[in-house]
Amino acid sequence: MEIAGKVVVVTGGGGGIGRELALRAHREGAVHVAVADLNEDAARETAAAIGASAVAFRCDVSREADIQRLVRETEAAAGPIGLFCSNAGIIGMDPDFDNAASAPNADWERSWAVHVMAHVYAARAVLPGMIARRDGWLLNTVSAAGLLSQIGSAVYSTTKHAAIGFAESLAIAHKDHGIGVSVLCPQGVATGMTAGGFFAGADVDGVITAEACVDAAIAGLRAGKFVILPHANVADYTKLKAENYERWIGGMVKLRRRIAAARAAHLAGAPSGG
Repeated sequence: MEIAGKVVVVTGGGGGIGRELALRAHREGAVHVAVADLNEDAARETAAAIGASAVAFRCDVSREADIQRLVRETEAAAGPIGLFCSNAGIIGMDPDFDNAASAPNADWERSWAVHVMAHVYAARAVLPGMIARRDGWLLNTVSAAGLLSQIGSAVYSTTKHAAIGFAESLAIAHKDHGIGVSVLCPQGVATGMTAGGFFAGADVDGVITAEACVDAAIAGLRAGKFVILPHANVADYTKLKAENYERWIGGMVKLRRRIAAARAAHLAGAPSGG
């Protein structure tokens, strides 16, 4: 799909990948960009960087009413939405690194709402119009964790897996309606979510910029890809996982040991080593 001439919505557009998606949509020729974020000031900053063709919204994607309002007001002002980028995300570490079930229920509920139900709410809001027009695209920012795993955050890993499952259902059900679906699945991206000590030692394959991630997203949309991988090696890891699950689990256990050692060194204030 091509963004030129489209009305585009980006959630989580106040920073990181979302901000770059919004800016790039404008550069690609979108006629209107709706920038939505829980942080309204950040959304306004992104919209101001775009100019008159952008509007900022305060939007809590865990609330269906907020997404319905975002879609309703955008379409009333600018016309049918051609591309909805469901991008907002959160992350938190297992409180006990050595206990994958240690996160409280509130963390599970919030992550489920943001990483799964937000995609459901977006689809509910835009699908009727897209089906009627037989045109439209959904780009859901997920994570390589949805294909592989996230060491140190069972909540993040599990909800991202669920996000992939929902996107697959969308793609299967709506291909014949002329609707495209893509999932953006990067590994580490240099954003506010990855800043600080949470990821100490975890970025074994390198961290890319948000700009590079969005470059991959645009290329993937143009090619009509379902799975967009800004880190090419994720395809190899996914293949290894499918071919020999036991071996893959064993490799992840070894990786977890290295991350645990690097994390311990980081928390102690010592160099993480190489």
